[in-house]
Amino acid sequence: MFKLEDSYLHKGKRRELIRTLRNKGIRNEAILEAFNNVPRHFFFDSALLSHAYEDKAFPIGEGQTISQPYTVAFQTELLSINPGDKVLEIGTGSGYQAGILYCLGANVHSIEYNKVLYERTKKFLPKIGVKIKHYHGDGSLGLPNQAPFDKIIVTAGAPVVPKTLLLQLKIGGILVIPVGDRKKQQMLKLTKQTNKQILKESFDNFSFVPLRGDEGWE
Repeated sequence: MFKLEDSYLHKGKRRELIRTLRNKGIRNEAILEAFNNVPRHFFFDSALLSHAYEDKAFPIGEGQTISQPYTVAFQTELLSINPGDKVLEIGTGSGYQAGILYCLGANVHSIEYNKVLYERTKKFLPKIGVKIKHYHGDGSLGLPNQAPFDKIIVTAGAPVVPKTLLLQLKIGGILVIPVGDRKKQQMLKLTKQTNKQILKESFDNFSFVPLRGDEGWE
């Protein structure tokens, strides 16, 4: 299903993608290097392979998508990843975002609601050297048994900010989450300054698949 060759053509297209991301405002060089080191075409079905380095989202089955590269880069930049950070990802999907986080040196815990995607990605990521802790379940509830986390990233659109996720953040930790309706969401960065004080920053609008679960969309 997946092609794991990394040709000169693919490497050249990755460099073009990185130029596109830089032109759109992504400035963190470590993130741009991670995009160079994680071949996006590995995550594509052969039928869509020629589109792997377009700055667009594409379907991966089960009604889900692999996010637009700019969206992945934008969310990652908001997280301010430091090597060794314990990061919770809500919505593994194809595993591409997890691969970028892993390449940045994060200790990634990723939870996927859809069982088919979970099984597929659990088998696939080790084949390309991406080592994460992978879970199947309701991501809107986080992973209380593994908390607290330095950073939490939600890769699906939520109707509200799940309180359970804020509770699972360390003091000084960051939650990045798109919040809105089913079609359009505003990207939020929430920094947990104390147990009772959250600094909220708002950014551009994006369009994600809905967050499923008890604190998401049913």
